Amino acid sequence: MVVVSDWNQQIIEEFRANEGRVGGPFEGAPLLLLHHTGRKSGAERVTPMMYQAVGDAYAVFASYAGADVHPAWYHNMLANPDVSAEIGTETVALRARDLPADERDPIWEKQKKDYPGFADYETKTDRTIPVVLLERR
Repeated sequence: MVVVSDWNQQIIEEFRANEGRVGGPFEGAPLLLLHHTGRKSGAERVTPMMYQAVGDAYAVFASYAGADVHPAWYHNMLANPDVSAEIGTETVALRARDLPADERDPIWEKQKKDYPGFADYETKTDRTIPVVLLERR
């Protein structure tokens, strides 16, 4: 059994060793390493995730592979919206903003079209999958 934190750690190490590129299921996909603060622990967390460039901002998706609950990083960003992300070889200071439906929907539709796995996640849950915009501070 692969523990999620171990799997994430392997992706993080590969990302950093290859200037932001990884192989496997994320090969060729836009990937960033999100640095966020645990809302309960106060500890820094690093989570790899796909993103979509939206102007000079980055949209990320709280899909949690279609689980019926939001991922921990999403709750952390609601509590502590000042985050940073490693994108390629650059680290960028960002502020997270949970998008309302009118801003979320076109970004989400593009993500599903470009990466059909996200459409599959949507079919597995009754919750609306949040889209969070990471804007430069």
